[in-house]
Amino acid sequence: MDIDRPANVTFFDFVGGVQLLQGEDTRTAMPVILIGICVSGAVGNLLVLLIFIRDFRNGKGSEVKVLLASLASTDLVILLLCAPVRAVTYYKQTWTLGSFVCSTTDWFQHSCVVAKTLILAATTRAKHTAVPCAATGPLSSPTWIHGALAFIWTVSMIFPIPQMLFASMVQRGLDIICVSEMPVCASNFMSLFYKIYPTAAFLMPVTFTLGYYTKALHSAVNHAPNPRHQSKVTLVLLCLSGALGLMLLPEWGTFTWIRLGYNKPPVGLIIFAQVLLYACSAFSPVILMTMYDDVRQGLVTIWFIATCRSSKQLPRIICPKTEGNGAEVGANAVANAVSTEGDKTIPDLEHFWTGRRNTQVEEEQDPVPWEREEKML
Repeated sequence: MDIDRPANVTFFDFVGGVQLLQGEDTRTAMPVILIGICVSGAVGNLLVLLIFIRDFRNGKGSEVKVLLASLASTDLVILLLCAPVRAVTYYKQTWTLGSFVCSTTDWFQHSCVVAKTLILAATTRAKHTAVPCAATGPLSSPTWIHGALAFIWTVSMIFPIPQMLFASMVQRGLDIICVSEMPVCASNFMSLFYKIYPTAAFLMPVTFTLGYYTKALHSAVNHAPNPRHQSKVTLVLLCLSGALGLMLLPEWGTFTWIRLGYNKPPVGLIIFAQVLLYACSAFSPVILMTMYDDVRQGLVTIWFIATCRSSKQLPRIICPKTEGNGAEVGANAVANAVSTEGDKTIPDLEHFWTGRRNTQVEEEQDPVPWEREEKML
C-alpha cells in the first residue's frame, strides 16, 4: 500500500478504507469481521428502536429516550451504509464504487460520528427534563429537541465538508484508488482547521459529557430523592459516553495524525481504528439492553409477544403479564395455570350431580334410602 506522496500536496490518505494491501489474509479477514459487526450491531439497534417506538406509542416516552432513539438510528446508518463500503474496499483492494461514493463516503461517515458525539452531549440537558410517563400520558416532544437535533445534524454535515472537497479517484497503474489529497496552497488554513475540528467535534463534547455525568452520578447517589433510579439512568449514559470516547479515540487520533502532515501511522493502527469505530456502533445497544431497565423490560415484552404468537395453533394459553419484576411475572403465570385447572369439571361427575339434583325418585326405587332416613331424623 506504500505509494509516494505527490510533490504538490500536503497530505495523502486513502478514502473508504486502506487500499493496495498485500496478502490474502487481510483481504479475507477484514470483510468477514466488518460484516459480522455490521449484522450483529444492526440487529441490536433495530431491537432498541422497536422498544423505544413501543414505549412512545404506550405513552412511556421521555426526552432521554428520544435522543437515545436518535443515537440508535445514527448507529444503524453507520453500520448499514458506511461499514459495507469498507468491506468491499478491503476485499477488492481497489476502488470500484464510482466517483460519487468516493467523494461522499468519508464525509458522510464523519457526519454520523460527529452527530453521535453531539447527541450524547445533548442528553445532559434531557436527563433533568425527562417526562414521567405515568403522570403525563403520551409524550409530546418539546420543541427544543427538534431544534437541537436539527442543529446537531446541520453542524455535523458542515464540519466534514473538506473530506468531500479533497477526495478524488486516482489511476495507479492498472488500478483505480480513492484518495484524499490537500493542495499546498490550502495547507496553512487547513492545518488550523484540522486542529480545531477534532477538538470541537470530539474532545470538547466527550470531555464535557463524561465530566457532567461523573458529577451527576455522585450527586444522584448522595443527594437524589430516588437515588437508585437516578443513579441507574446516569450510569447508563456515563457508560455510553465513556465507550464512545474510548472506541473513537484511535480513529480521531489517526485522522489528525495524517492531516497535520506527520509521518503516516502504521497500517495496523489505521485498520484497528476503523474496526473500533464500527464496533462502537454495535456495542451501544449492548449497554442499553444490559443496563437500562426500560430497554431490558421492553426486550422481555417483545420476547413474550413473539412466544405467544408462535403458539397460536396450540390450545388457548394465557400469556404471563410483563408488568413488574421477574417474580411477579412467574407468580402471574402460576396463578393463570392454577385458575385454568380449577375451572375444569369432569363431565361424568357433572352429569351425575345434575341428575341427582333434578330427578325425583320414588321411595321404592331410591338407590340410597339411608339419605332419606337421615333427613327424616
